[in-house]
Amino acid sequence: MGSSTFGRLFTFTTFGESHGEALGVIVEGFPSRIKIDEEMIQKYLDRRRPGSSSLSTKRDEKDRVRILSGTYKGLTTGHPIMMMIENENMRSSDYSELERVYRPSHADYTYEAKYKIRDPRGGGRSSGRETASRVMAGALAMEALKEKNITLSSAIVGVGGTVLDNYSWEPPFEGPLFAPKSDKTEKMLDEIERARRDSDSVGSIVECHIQGVPKGLGDPVFHKLDALLAMAVMSIGGVKAVEFGSGFKASGMRGSENNDQMDKNGFITNNAGGIIGGISTGEEIVLRAYFKPTPSIAKAQKTIDIDGKEVNLEIKGRHDPIIGIRALVVVESMAASVILDELLIQRAYENF
Repeated sequence: MGSSTFGRLFTFTTFGESHGEALGVIVEGFPSRIKIDEEMIQKYLDRRRPGSSSLSTKRDEKDRVRILSGTYKGLTTGHPIMMMIENENMRSSDYSELERVYRPSHADYTYEAKYKIRDPRGGGRSSGRETASRVMAGALAMEALKEKNITLSSAIVGVGGTVLDNYSWEPPFEGPLFAPKSDKTEKMLDEIERARRDSDSVGSIVECHIQGVPKGLGDPVFHKLDALLAMAVMSIGGVKAVEFGSGFKASGMRGSENNDQMDKNGFITNNAGGIIGGISTGEEIVLRAYFKPTPSIAKAQKTIDIDGKEVNLEIKGRHDPIIGIRALVVVESMAASVILDELLIQRAYENF
């Protein structure tokens, strides 16, 4: 199985580059007789596409999906589903000077170290545009999960040095920030705008809730549900950390504070974030993904070229000042793919 393939029973393989002809995905193991169509997939892609928020890149891609196989009369057939979108608004000339230069904190240097060749146009496969393929697959997973009354929602809960606290989770969240209501919202917006004016970028925190997950999903030791979710979300470009429930705060708590006690009605708290011992508890799964600042910035930075010569680089082109906003649906897509995969695996256990 190649590095572009995800999953065990529900699997998908992504293909395409940022400035290539198209990007797409081939999905296998998806249940038959699930109703899907291009407009349904498009709703998810529209949340990720350039221009979905006033705070995102100005690259104008329509990202119109085409379903090429795996359906008949609007229903899935159980056979491989192939979907693709075409690239239309490329400006490859923006990247011509980068063919010999390594962009700081991009995959340029490491891709060339591994493959001895790289596509400098938008980063090729390392571009955030690759996530469109994940969203196409994730859209299928989310639609299938709805039939099991499992839903996902996500929001921005941190921007730069501003992190929300004591907020209510009441989706859907409105743009351009897609954050819970808070007196810190304007401060987060201001951090993004100040970074944009400074030709810079900011980091962000995405929180994702998964409701309706039955107890018993996940396997002990190496296929723990939280480990699988963490791997899936960490595979998204720009994610540098993932936590569940009380997460990083748990290291500063006592056991009596962090333990999820129970009474006859079930769990009293959910510090575990819905997963204990690597297996779902039936409580809401709560995870947070920490995104680094967008590495493509116009501010001058020090780097080297392919000959090892030191250069000062100002990156041209159209880039997001913050990754998290357009990544909300990507986090949901990867999380949904894990849950659907685990549901299919659990069904195999129960039907043996």
